[in-house]
Amino acid sequence: MTTSTTAESSAAAPLLDLQALVVAVRRRRRLWCSAALLGLLVGAAVSVLMPPPPTAVTKVLVAHQEDQPNDPGTLIRTDVGLLQTTRIAGKALQSLGSPEKPEDFMKNYGAVGLTNNLLQITVTADSDAEAVARAKALADAFVADHVRRIKDAANSEAKALLDQRDRMQGELAQVNKAIGDGSSQGGPKASANLESLFASRAELTSRITDFSQRAAEARIGTPKLIAGTQVVDTPRAVRNSLPRAVATNAAIGLVLGLVLGLAVAAVGTVVADRPVLRRDIAANLGASVIAELPRRSARLWRRRRVRAARERLTTSLARTVRGSADPVSLLELGCARSASVIALDVARALAADGPVVVIDGLPGPQLAKHRPKPGDPTVVSGERAADVSPQERRLGVGSVAPGTAWTDLQYLGTRTVLVVRAGHGSAAWLHTVARQLADQRIPVIGVVLIDPDPRDRTDGTLWDGLANALRGRTERPTWQNATGRRLTERQPIRAARIPDNDQEVR
Repeated sequence: MTTSTTAESSAAAPLLDLQALVVAVRRRRRLWCSAALLGLLVGAAVSVLMPPPPTAVTKVLVAHQEDQPNDPGTLIRTDVGLLQTTRIAGKALQSLGSPEKPEDFMKNYGAVGLTNNLLQITVTADSDAEAVARAKALADAFVADHVRRIKDAANSEAKALLDQRDRMQGELAQVNKAIGDGSSQGGPKASANLESLFASRAELTSRITDFSQRAAEARIGTPKLIAGTQVVDTPRAVRNSLPRAVATNAAIGLVLGLVLGLAVAAVGTVVADRPVLRRDIAANLGASVIAELPRRSARLWRRRRVRAARERLTTSLARTVRGSADPVSLLELGCARSASVIALDVARALAADGPVVVIDGLPGPQLAKHRPKPGDPTVVSGERAADVSPQERRLGVGSVAPGTAWTDLQYLGTRTVLVVRAGHGSAAWLHTVARQLADQRIPVIGVVLIDPDPRDRTDGTLWDGLANALRGRTERPTWQNATGRRLTERQPIRAARIPDNDQEVR
């Protein structure tokens, strides 16, 4: 039955708990808020320290002989590629009289096709006047090169057509000569040959006329394309607004920093595997959450509520210590200061019943450097725990952080309350704490959660928490009822849990 229950629990556990991930990332808001702020400052600093160089733009209308309504932009992309050539860059530098290399000049300008026939050229230089002059020279060089290519293409096509026409005229001359020679002959055969020659002459004449017309049309279309290729927007300097650039780059840096911070927080949360929800902390420790307290000082409108919660916790723990025949200890994980404050509050509440001694087993100076006030309990170190009188009530305070001497925890108390800060210990370490306390035969009364998530609505109560914490028991506790019959403690029954919006039925 235990094996099947474990298998069902493993199958029901999600591979990635999104609720826990969101809560953990929200708790690390200092990280991603700092990253967003850093990105904003870096973006603003880049705009101030690295302003854009002087820039000039111009627009050129480019006419293509192969223009089609459904052209996907191939022709204008070809023009962009031709602009980024050493031939055009060299002609532009030659017109400017600049000794700069075309390869270096190509790094300072670029182009983009706005439409299928509109090309925008952007040039950077050391000054606005130089940028405008270079943009004009580059646009003129591109237009001249484009016009030359149009003329060369038209002349090549016309020459090919005229060559075909001249060849046809040679063939026509031969046919005319054959007609003149055959007209002096008589007979049916000569008449048939003449008819064939007349038909060939008519066909050759038609083809010669067609080639002449096509050659003329090839030249006629060239002026239209040449006139259609021109600079439509004269080169002008781009005015850069520093406030606008600062605002734009700061916004970009803010977004990039925020995204990077959220990504780092999410990855760090998944890798660290530090439970933050009360249900996960209770499940890993095998003990129910009995109280919650904020780690830092609350806001003004919440201090009264926090003070009331602290008083309720002090009263509850004091009642538990009074009703326990064994000494009780408070063991902290990631919140030594909170644990020491809770221990002093409980000791003050117990002081009304008799002398109370707080045994300080904390590794830090939280209690060692505490300045006692009138009426405060006595605080002794862990080495002097054996000198405490049996008539005095003991309240131990220790730690279950890594490096803890587990065998010394029994001297602080044979029953304990864990004071755990949410998101501090990993799931593996919480399991280690539960196992070590069970091996030392130290039952866990409950867990006091420090710095919980205010939006956490999960259930931190375990119905079988005592069984998990006391897995080291070898005997069942027994007692007698009113008839004197010995009774054995019933094993806890696992309660059915029905998830409803990440809440469990208590």
